[in-house]
Amino acid sequence: MTTFEIDPGRLFIGGQWREAADGARTEVVDPSRGVVVTTVAEAGAADVDAAVRAAREAADAGSWSGLSGRERGRILLRVAELIRAEADEIARLESLDVGKPITLAHAVDVTNAANDYEYFASLAFSLDGAHRDTPMNAHAYTKRGPIGVVAAITPFNFPLILAGSKLAPALAAGNTVVHKPADETPLSALYMAGLLQRAGVPDGVVNVVTGSGPVAGEALLRHPGVDKIAFTGSTAIGRHAASVAGENLKPVTMELGGNAAHLVFEDADLEKAVGAIIKGFVFNTGQFCMGGPRLLVARPVYSTLLNILADAVPGVPVGDPRQVETVVGPMAGEKHLRKVEEYVDIARKEGARIVCGGERLDLDGGYYYKPTVIADLANDSRVVQEEVFGPVLTVQPFDTEDEAVALANSTPYGLAAGVQTGNLARAHRVADRLQAGIVWVNDWAMLDPAVPFGGVKDSGFGREYGPEALHSYTQVKSVVVSLD
Repeated sequence: MTTFEIDPGRLFIGGQWREAADGARTEVVDPSRGVVVTTVAEAGAADVDAAVRAAREAADAGSWSGLSGRERGRILLRVAELIRAEADEIARLESLDVGKPITLAHAVDVTNAANDYEYFASLAFSLDGAHRDTPMNAHAYTKRGPIGVVAAITPFNFPLILAGSKLAPALAAGNTVVHKPADETPLSALYMAGLLQRAGVPDGVVNVVTGSGPVAGEALLRHPGVDKIAFTGSTAIGRHAASVAGENLKPVTMELGGNAAHLVFEDADLEKAVGAIIKGFVFNTGQFCMGGPRLLVARPVYSTLLNILADAVPGVPVGDPRQVETVVGPMAGEKHLRKVEEYVDIARKEGARIVCGGERLDLDGGYYYKPTVIADLANDSRVVQEEVFGPVLTVQPFDTEDEAVALANSTPYGLAAGVQTGNLARAHRVADRLQAGIVWVNDWAMLDPAVPFGGVKDSGFGREYGPEALHSYTQVKSVVVSLD
């Protein structure tokens, strides 16, 4: 396997690269080999304060918000152009940092990040308010303006995409940002800081602080200079972040955990469905909050589909993420690998049948786990009810449409869901009843910046993507001018 090393990373504050105030650094590990590839500065409270102050100064100076939407849009289009021009390097960093297969990093992460900036650039061109007709002798209208300083906190599994899904709309609306990426996967965030600067984003508008959640993340959540919190991560940490925001009456967007159900009815095209099912639970090594780890199958086709999966899943290419043929790479870290092992052990103790997989893959010292299919689990099993966040699929039968919907809605989560059926009426009917922010029919993970996604129940609130995301980074001001 090829060895890669990355130059040590520093914090990006006020348009300048700097070390942490106390000189602290943290290691970045390549999960495909379990070795350190670089270190990055580890921000403390003083560094977070400096970043928020830089963002506040830029916001108050109007160096970004004072530009017209068209001017901001043109700069964001330049960001998209640079991402596409530098796709090889960005994909390499994302693959190295997260363990993503390089093909996936190119086709999904880099492509979607560029699309994010391009799409929200187009919305920036037309961001405006509206005239309101009233019986008053007055001219009334609304204006949309930026909220101010946005704290963007992103997780380890899709560092580039989930940063873009926050920074692109926040910047399109005229805000300034302090971005704290996950401490495990900071590399693309630091690269993007430099790219945004080269594209023409003024100094202080985007700041990146790398560091731990308990220190840097907590300081950012509680900083009085932050006007909005945009968070993606686990439900447990999201509850804490939302409570801190509530204490300080700050608006929040929370995209949290998921445990999506994938429903297969007896009239589904099984050959087509199998591809979507496998994609739904092995995509990004199962580290996908909108993955489909719960498969619910109509009893008449239950045994047939299990047999198909038993044959197909072991053939999915698992291995070195730098190889173009690899579909499933390593888990992003050792603790994530141990978590998956613990859940599969729970399933065994509960009497489940391991259809395939169920063990580590010993490869180059990396954190690999074989894609795993589990049958014969009760619905109240922890493996069914909780978010495993790895390449693990549980399979349960159902007898009626009502039972399928009830099983699908039986967990605390509601981020995504899927339906496989050849009946168009059933597709619409079931999609309407599923408690999820996005429902895919006859495929999985069809995403575009124009289509909003987000959660209900314990999966959070607010929406990423679409005009809904842009509007969440604005505040509406009404102006009423007397005509007397």
